[in-house]
Amino acid sequence: MKEIVYYVRSVNDLHAIAGFEKPKHPLVSVIDYSKVKVANAPESGCFICSFYTVNFKKNCHFMYGRQSFDHQEGTLHCTAPEQIITFDRKRDSGSSEGWGLYFHPELIRNSGLGRKIHEYSFFSYTENEALHLSDSEKQTLISILKQIETEYNTNIDHYSNQLIISNVELLLNYCNRFYGRQFITRSNYNKDIIARFEEFLRDYFNSQKLAEEGLPTVKLCAETMNLSANYFSDLLRNETGNNTQEHIHFHLLEKAKTLLAGTGKTINEIAYELGFEYPQNFCKLFKRKVGSSPTEFRNKIYNN
Repeated sequence: MKEIVYYVRSVNDLHAIAGFEKPKHPLVSVIDYSKVKVANAPESGCFICSFYTVNFKKNCHFMYGRQSFDHQEGTLHCTAPEQIITFDRKRDSGSSEGWGLYFHPELIRNSGLGRKIHEYSFFSYTENEALHLSDSEKQTLISILKQIETEYNTNIDHYSNQLIISNVELLLNYCNRFYGRQFITRSNYNKDIIARFEEFLRDYFNSQKLAEEGLPTVKLCAETMNLSANYFSDLLRNETGNNTQEHIHFHLLEKAKTLLAGTGKTINEIAYELGFEYPQNFCKLFKRKVGSSPTEFRNKIYNN
């Protein structure tokens, strides 16, 4: 049977699916999942939502991409607009518990938050990279959600949107903090990932893949580690201070230095061997990272 797709374009659509009364605000809503009218909600299918979402769920089963997830204890997961989430209520154990903050991009379009929303990389994390919250962390987020609800349930005035947006930004900043805590508490696990990543890069740069396929992409590196690109870069940045691209460039430049110092190959030959289609791009990167051009670097080696 063909899977049903539910396009959730407005807060009004969202409330209709949940069996709620019409929303108090056209661009933002906090949903208590325990109050969703199950009889009115679809049993299975997939949502394509035009909102940013911040979800905390317990006792819920659904698919994200090709992976299946069961939420018993509860985790926090965030999605950006137009991401696809597949669900199946038939497999849920009991009723779903938790809450969701849904806000439309139009709410923040002309605000400072709208200009920096892309900096909250956790909106692109996959579900298996969700945030596990402590009880105190849950209470912190719930208190902010209650403040958002209070604002849009009160008569909307000139300050309402500004205060709602400020609280949304505060909640997202706390999510950043809590993810940072999770990276720290998972340090041993993260170090294993980094060790595997370093081994992958060493093997890649010592193989023919570099010349045949070019530089490894951030996406390829993350997929090799079974992680999303944003989560992997954030993990590396928290553990090492450098993101995925910077790790790739480090290995590239070490390989370039070896070729410049140990072979008589021309700069162009080295650039092509390193996977660059245009040698000038290699030279620009080398000078920016090393502080001297490939030719200057080679001359210093030979003149010492």
